[in-house]
Amino acid sequence: MKRVGVLGGGSWGTALAILLSNNNHSVDIWIRDAKQKEHMVNFRENKKYLPGISIPENINVTDDLSQVIHNKDIIVLSIPSHGIRKVLNDSKKYFRNDQVIVNVAKGIENNTLLRISEIVHEILPDNPYAVLSGPSHAEEVAQNMPTTLVSASKEKAIAEYVQDIFMSPYFRVYTNPDVIGVELGGSLKNVIALGAGISDGLGYGDNTKAALMTRGIIEIARLGERMGANISTFSGLAGIGDLIVTCTSMHSRNRRAGILIGQGKSLQEAIESIGMVVEGIKTTKSAYALAKKYQVTMPITKEIYEVLYEGKNVKNSVINLMLRDKKHEMEDIIKNQIKE
Repeated sequence: MKRVGVLGGGSWGTALAILLSNNNHSVDIWIRDAKQKEHMVNFRENKKYLPGISIPENINVTDDLSQVIHNKDIIVLSIPSHGIRKVLNDSKKYFRNDQVIVNVAKGIENNTLLRISEIVHEILPDNPYAVLSGPSHAEEVAQNMPTTLVSASKEKAIAEYVQDIFMSPYFRVYTNPDVIGVELGGSLKNVIALGAGISDGLGYGDNTKAALMTRGIIEIARLGERMGANISTFSGLAGIGDLIVTCTSMHSRNRRAGILIGQGKSLQEAIESIGMVVEGIKTTKSAYALAKKYQVTMPITKEIYEVLYEGKNVKNSVINLMLRDKKHEMEDIIKNQIKE
């Protein structure tokens, strides 16, 4: 049995806390909001984020950050990516260097363009780190529906350690050494999912969505390779797997926000309607900046950025994508073969 502290009481943090408790680990979960904490303690349900799912009595729910971190073997980061830096800065005095940090959030910091592993390394440079990512909706994990993810760490032993702790009859975990690729795949697919939702909101069909997803993973892989990722990662669970589930499911906040924008809602109206963090909105800004920084062509990302942040008409964006300069579909593979 391991002692686990889960930072963040949204749907994903709650679902993973339940999973880990069912795996016979000791689990504390930190909830920022005192009212939400009280409701979860009294009714053993996360009514706002994961309604209808019972929280086992042996999970300790608290708003005391030090209590959740103290004397734990593993700390799970399930905080929206834009809040991770502040929470870690506020709590770093409670950490020991041997505690394993497992990040399950997805995003890229706007101002610094840092991935979450890089933020963690800045603040907690001596702690082992892994990222757990892949096609996974909290609503389904909480109902014990079979789900498969990937644990990525630069240290093979840490990736396998996390694999062992999270594995269950309905939750299968693979390992991967490519932290860059797994983090980028999990973050950037949210941008494409916004586009898929916009397409649905405009009333377009399966053909359009298939094109967005296929060309979207090429954009992600193109940037990822330039940033040092293994291109094969984007063919796996953290790449095409996560992209498929996020672009096609109504569990996806990013897709749902995109649908509203495609139907004519403003960005702010879409955010307010969803009522929870839509990671892809902030990530679009970071992805657009990374594309410019690394001089990578990412036309879908560019159009989504201009729709969200420059008020561009969504139908004009579709026309722009359709009428781009003619290309050879295998251009990226051909370039890679020449480079090698």
